[in-house]
Amino acid sequence: MEKKKEFTYRGKTIEELKQLNVREFAKLLKSKSRRTILRQFQDIENFINKAKEKMSTKNSIKTHKRYLIIVPQMVGMKINIHKGNIFVPVEITKEMLGHRLGEFAATRTKVSHGAAGIGGTKGTKSMAKK
Repeated sequence: MEKKKEFTYRGKTIEELKQLNVREFAKLLKSKSRRTILRQFQDIENFINKAKEKMSTKNSIKTHKRYLIIVPQMVGMKINIHKGNIFVPVEITKEMLGHRLGEFAATRTKVSHGAAGIGGTKGTKSMAKK
């Protein structure tokens, strides 16, 4: 039988990561994310505390804070991330560690153009317009 590979992030299991505080976890990240977390660790800790409060009352967690970096304490949470006009429900998984919340709620969609109208092509330039 195949042995299922256990998830690790920079050589640490998810249980070990959850024991670390936000600033200790920042040491495992790449430089840009590390600097961001070290500047905004209070923001992240406040968000986690409020999210845990809301989860205990069964309310959904909504946020406009697309810039927050995902830390191990957020794994397993269901967060609604604002994308400009609606909130997109996202469940945080282990593979999302170190990424920003906004990466999982795309703000731009693929444009699908319809058929060209009158005057849109050379063949319809001379057609009468009503």
